[in-house]
Amino acid sequence: MYEIRIHSRGGQGGVTAAKLLALAAFRDGKHATACPFYGAERRGAPVVSFVRIDDQPIKVYSQIHEPDLVIVLDTSIMDVVDVLQGLKDGGTVFLNSAHALEECNGTCCRHVDLTGIALAQDLVVAGSPILNTPVLGALAKMGIVTLPSVEQAIQEMFADERNVKAAKAAYEELKV
Repeated sequence: MYEIRIHSRGGQGGVTAAKLLALAAFRDGKHATACPFYGAERRGAPVVSFVRIDDQPIKVYSQIHEPDLVIVLDTSIMDVVDVLQGLKDGGTVFLNSAHALEECNGTCCRHVDLTGIALAQDLVVAGSPILNTPVLGALAKMGIVTLPSVEQAIQEMFADERNVKAAKAAYEELKV
């Protein structure tokens, strides 16, 4: 089972990203679950979401304490939350950042400027860039799901083609 923990702030699209990722995995023929964990539900508050993907049916629906992949949609969260806590040996960190950060402590770390991509596509709600669809493109490039399944999942949830364009842009920009 492949386990993913997504750290975001309320309003950035982390919960929706988890749902989209699970749907894309399902479109790839996998079993998947998505589960959010809210603290105080308000825009800007830290939010954690969890995704499990497996070839077999998944019988657990809970928080993930030892993820294979940690996704950080807002690096300022790293000042208040130990996002690397429990990361499995050989695990990967994905950051929404234009530059690699030192905080990865030697862990396999990938990064793409999802905020810049969202702003370029004018994917903004209430003044905040929406990062859920661009991150799916990066995850496709990392081999977590396929790009066609990402496109299909996005189109099932959103009619606006800018979302697919944002996912494709992140797919192209990620260096693996």
